[in-house]
Amino acid sequence: MYDKYRKRSCRSEKEEVSAVVSEERIQRRRVMRKREHLPQIKLSDFQKKKLTEQIQAFYLDERGEEIGMIEQMQLLELFEQHMAPIIYNKALDDAKRWYAQMMDNAEADYYALYKNE
Repeated sequence: MYDKYRKRSCRSEKEEVSAVVSEERIQRRRVMRKREHLPQIKLSDFQKKKLTEQIQAFYLDERGEEIGMIEQMQLLELFEQHMAPIIYNKALDDAKRWYAQMMDNAEADYYALYKNE
């Protein structure tokens, strides 16, 4: 009789663990969905103004040409739409590589703490 009761309680514990695991999976899926849709890189008005000034200075210094405001904004949009995502992805790859290296170092440090038995 005791064994029957014990089996029932084990089943309910397993069901509870299963429910918790299922809920964790659902939460992870929600987070992953949120991560998939990254917004396009947006610059503030101050950043745009500063960058257009730098574009204008570059053209004047390097090419000896004055560039108008429309051309400055077109170049800035080109950089924002086509070049920024490439640079951003490269920065993410570099950060991932750095993080992996730090984790390798942490793992080596972890095993260095082991005492001889």
